[in-house]
Amino acid sequence: MIRTIVHADLDAFYASVEQLDNPELRGKPVVVGGPSEARGVVAAASYEARRFGVRSAMPMGRALRLCPEAVRLAPRFDRYGEVSHQVMSIFRSVTPLVEPLSLDEAFLDVTEQVGRYGGPEALAADLKARVRKETGLTLSIGVGSNKTVAKIASDLGKPDGLVVVSPGEEASFLEPLPVRALWGIGPKTEALVAGAGIRTIGELARADPAQIIQILGSRAPLLQGMARGVDDRPVETEHERKSVGAETTFARDLSDGPELREALAGIAAEVARRLRAEGAKAHTVAIKLRYADFRTITRQRLLPAPLDDAEAIAQTAAALLDKVLASGDRFRLLGVHGSGLVRRDERQLSLELEPGQAQR
Repeated sequence: MIRTIVHADLDAFYASVEQLDNPELRGKPVVVGGPSEARGVVAAASYEARRFGVRSAMPMGRALRLCPEAVRLAPRFDRYGEVSHQVMSIFRSVTPLVEPLSLDEAFLDVTEQVGRYGGPEALAADLKARVRKETGLTLSIGVGSNKTVAKIASDLGKPDGLVVVSPGEEASFLEPLPVRALWGIGPKTEALVAGAGIRTIGELARADPAQIIQILGSRAPLLQGMARGVDDRPVETEHERKSVGAETTFARDLSDGPELREALAGIAAEVARRLRAEGAKAHTVAIKLRYADFRTITRQRLLPAPLDDAEAIAQTAAALLDKVLASGDRFRLLGVHGSGLVRRDERQLSLELEPGQAQR
């Protein structure tokens, strides 16, 4: 039986939730992220803001210069977690085989269910309609015989898209697309293969495997297989994030003192909120420090028991900071991360090697 895989992705999720909760923001450019004066970055941008060139991961200062009328909002991860749980419940009412990738996207294996709906397009349309009716949010869906094709199809259809790639059409669908469209190929890998004259997925698919191994090493067989429309990876129902973290780039370099310690406590509280939104606890707490000269270090501590408590995370992070402090140190960035995640029922979360994606 040919598999039917759905990739479902909520459009501009954080910004859409803000517009949903505040009707006055609907139709207006909205950006979610930290303030520009604190060197914040855009976590999500509404499509109204994107028309001005605003994108996720862009410095907030640049975003507000591109779109001065944009409404900037601080992220509310507890609220996003609530809405995500509601959407994932809708997905699981269709199939038990749901693999969440983040708060706003998931893979679904609907091979066994698609016949009841009269085909993949009808199933996808029903899923979109249910999410819109029950949450007020729009969902973009890609459908294919594997994860690679479904993911790329949903990206191409955004926003509010529905793209179905029929079995046997995988290679022709992928052929003209840039190699960057493949999950796992970022700017550095794209530059490497471009140096060999490979710019499209079709060119990567047809390239000499020995040449691709020279360029990409051990990843070559998997990525070239994906380029040919071959991807046997199953939908992993226990998939969760490898880590949860938050970090702040300071408006000015800070030495140790009340301001730095207050920032650490705030970041730890944000990590705790994100862990709770994920329904997870962390077995390891890490800090990330970027000095005034841009030197960057990380330090971590394995905990005797997993936690999601803000005060405990802050205490562990502070102890790690104390160990590396030296006279005269000044810091540009401070981050706190929790990893080795376990569910609140103490089951170890499985890890996924695929890189996380920015909000689309």
